[in-house]
Amino acid sequence: MSDPIEPATTSSSAKDPALLIHPRREPFEHGLLPIPKLIFTDPTQTLIPLKQKLIEKSPSHRVDSAAISEALQISIDQAKLVLDTLASVLHSESDPLVKAKPDGIDEAGADVHDLVLFLYIQSYKKLLPRTHKDSAAVADVWPSTSAFDGYLSALSPLQADEEAHQLSYLKKHLANLVSLLAESVEGEGEESLVLTMEKFEHLGFLLHFGDKGSEGNQFSQHAPFFANSDPDMPAVPVPAAQVHDWVLENMVSSLEHISERISPKENGPPSSSDQDVPMADACTSSNKGSSSVRGPSFIEGISKSSLVKRTSDLKGSSVKVLNCHDSVIYILAPLRYATVYGCSDATIVLGAVGKAVRIEHCERVHVITAANRICIANCRECMFFLGVNQRPLIVGDNHKLQVAPYNTFYSQLEEHMKEVGVDATINRWDEPLPLGVVDPHDSLSHPAGVSEAQAESAAHLDADQFTNFLIPNWYGGESQGSTKDNPFPLPDAYMVSQQRNNNLGEVKQLLREAPLEENRKRELSTALHLLETSVSSIAYKENDFVHHNAVEQERCRKKLAVLSFNPIMLIVPLAAADQP
Repeated sequence: MSDPIEPATTSSSAKDPALLIHPRREPFEHGLLPIPKLIFTDPTQTLIPLKQKLIEKSPSHRVDSAAISEALQISIDQAKLVLDTLASVLHSESDPLVKAKPDGIDEAGADVHDLVLFLYIQSYKKLLPRTHKDSAAVADVWPSTSAFDGYLSALSPLQADEEAHQLSYLKKHLANLVSLLAESVEGEGEESLVLTMEKFEHLGFLLHFGDKGSEGNQFSQHAPFFANSDPDMPAVPVPAAQVHDWVLENMVSSLEHISERISPKENGPPSSSDQDVPMADACTSSNKGSSSVRGPSFIEGISKSSLVKRTSDLKGSSVKVLNCHDSVIYILAPLRYATVYGCSDATIVLGAVGKAVRIEHCERVHVITAANRICIANCRECMFFLGVNQRPLIVGDNHKLQVAPYNTFYSQLEEHMKEVGVDATINRWDEPLPLGVVDPHDSLSHPAGVSEAQAESAAHLDADQFTNFLIPNWYGGESQGSTKDNPFPLPDAYMVSQQRNNNLGEVKQLLREAPLEENRKRELSTALHLLETSVSSIAYKENDFVHHNAVEQERCRKKLAVLSFNPIMLIVPLAAADQP
């Protein structure tokens, strides 16, 4: 029999936060793929023999895309996508898959045990977003003719909701997850399954302790049966049942802690659509998510304005931009992960993102980013100016998306790219990879017969419409960096077009040099950014103008009327007025 687990003697509210267990958000937010063959009715029955088969074929316990393709009966492109995605959400920075360059991921391969855990959570169902309390505010920014009415007006699930939902899912499936890592020894019953410290460490892919995240933190050092083990002496394997009971106790304690942080008066009704997690476990809250060292920095609800965030303004290395409208947002910092959700009529610049970017449920948004990989889901009439090392992933119900090469820079860009590992010599912006139109991980109902349909891909922006996006020098960074130009080489046609269509850039340069007060320069710069966004949007709309209804056509005409004004005529008299 395994040693009994001592019951907790203190309440969860009094427990040291460093001793609380948390789910790792990254596999759930950036690691789920809408590939039907990766979702198993009974994951354990499928994955245990799959694990054994892969281990027998690879003494190193690492597998490449060819082995994954054969084992799962998926295409080689999908198998490479599995490897790329797993690399972007792994917990161990020292793993060969994480350290590999973009063109060396297949050679590094994935550890079989990380792979089976990754495949297991493909059965996860996301938490449904909660409807926005202020329906009038939502109606003010969302067009009544939106194709996503009733869904885009929802807020992204809040951090406490997501954490409880993910932890409850892992609690429900803990016995299966432990069994995937266990090894058989001589004996009978459950005592024949044990976990070595090495295998136990793989649970760190899904769980971590404390508020500082999982980076550089060995999961096994929190377990009493492995803590302070002699590195020169292999630790004695522990019965799987003992591991299960200890992790389960910590999960229960953490869920109680989350519940105690939430005022019952603010709790919303449970979602009836959750098909996997008992809602008694997945407590909900309407509190706004806050920044912490462990959690992402939130930028939420920006409307009709511009916002700049630099490294010193952010806590942690992840950012979520939620429900922002009619705005220009600059996040000029090195990041690990970035999410943009529920935004409309905005331009969003994401500095350098080393792991993954996800853009979801956005309308008429321009995103400019240098990143390792990007996933675009359920967006409409959006444009993406990309410097990406992996193929852009297109999933869900998308309409009229366009992709183009990266088109901006700021003084610290190359420094930030080097810090997070984005390679400027590789840009696969023009190779979008569309997957399923239906996301099997959401909790929504879908019409019959569409589960196998492929998502609408993204078109290439016409080179004639390509322009450089100039970030004002007072936004560019906290100190002068070495970047003086776009670090990503442009295709010839886009380079020619950029040189020909650089009128707004010249206006911005004139604005920089004009003898204006700084506050006036900033006001004018913000106006020019809104004009620049409108130019691109309207040029795109004109190609399909007849398909817009009367309201949308009138909206375009008003923007065109604004654009008929020459901003240079504004700079000259203002400069004269500012002279003594």
